[in-house]
Amino acid sequence: MNLNVSTRNGRTYLYIEKGYRDENGKVKKKNMKTIGYADELDKSITDPIAHFKQVAKEMTMEEKEKKQMNIPVNMEEELTENAIGAQNFGYTLLVKIYHELGIAQFLRKNAQKERFEYNTNSIMLLLTISRLLSAGSVKHTYENKGRYFERFDFTDDDIYRAYNHFDKISSELQRYVHENVRMRYGSDTSVVYYDVTNYWFEIKKPDDFRKFGLCKQRRKRPIVQMGLAN
Repeated sequence: MNLNVSTRNGRTYLYIEKGYRDENGKVKKKNMKTIGYADELDKSITDPIAHFKQVAKEMTMEEKEKKQMNIPVNMEEELTENAIGAQNFGYTLLVKIYHELGIAQFLRKNAQKERFEYNTNSIMLLLTISRLLSAGSVKHTYENKGRYFERFDFTDDDIYRAYNHFDKISSELQRYVHENVRMRYGSDTSVVYYDVTNYWFEIKKPDDFRKFGLCKQRRKRPIVQMGLAN
């Protein structure tokens, strides 16, 4: 997909288009997203053309991710111990659910007003599938990104930088995902799983929020207890 920059009534007009071939093989273009006049866009977007070129690039990446992945497999080939688990095929089901819940769209929308040098959606996708399939540290997650067939074009430092943004939109994202889960798959609260844990703090005195109690190391420290219903 590409950003089309045209002039209408002496003003710069933007929209994202996609090229395709019709049944006769002729090249045609389709309007995929109308943006509007550049001078009417949010004032926080200092360079609308550069910004929406990046949006068009990310839309292209998302479309590729949604396409069915056909991977040739030789059923007669003997798998060696080193080959097993070298790359993950089953994660594509998680990617399908990820897109069904609209997480990619949500992250792209919330990243439009930021000036990131990395793709927050790509980072979130790696963190999500790795947490479900091979939970570990950020270092472990990044070093094993080659297990998947996605193009994770960012550094491990970019992951840490993205955490501030994810923290800022965390509550809104959780509500968004919850609502999409309810609408798409339904919500059954007849059975609820409940778990409790606590967090301790390196402070000498308790306060109104953090009270003295036994942490997991069995030391008396100021702690906060959290319950999770799932």
